[in-house]
Amino acid sequence: MARNHFNGFGGGANMQQLMRQAQKLQEQMTKAQEQLDEREYTAQAGGGMVSVTVTGKRELKALEIKPECVDPDDVEMLQDMILAAVNEALRTAEETREAEMSKLAPGMGGMF
Repeated sequence: MARNHFNGFGGGANMQQLMRQAQKLQEQMTKAQEQLDEREYTAQAGGGMVSVTVTGKRELKALEIKPECVDPDDVEMLQDMILAAVNEALRTAEETREAEMSKLAPGMGGMF
């Protein structure tokens, strides 16, 4: 009597199907990651006085500062607005990445 060496996977044919599904999922995840890397995320701080754009690769792409918010006597406020806008854009990019990847592989959030 032949023994099933796959312990519940149902033999070679089902194992091949499982491998094809895993390969397809890997391809979908790779494509999704590439698309997410290309996306841009913009955030503002100070009521729109500072605006930044980052990519899905977590690179700062653009920084806009409205001239009226530049006060030589209060450089710290400008620095705080820049930090707030950059951090918000990066947070949005990361949350979007997690949400999109979780759609492909539910239960694996936090791994991407």
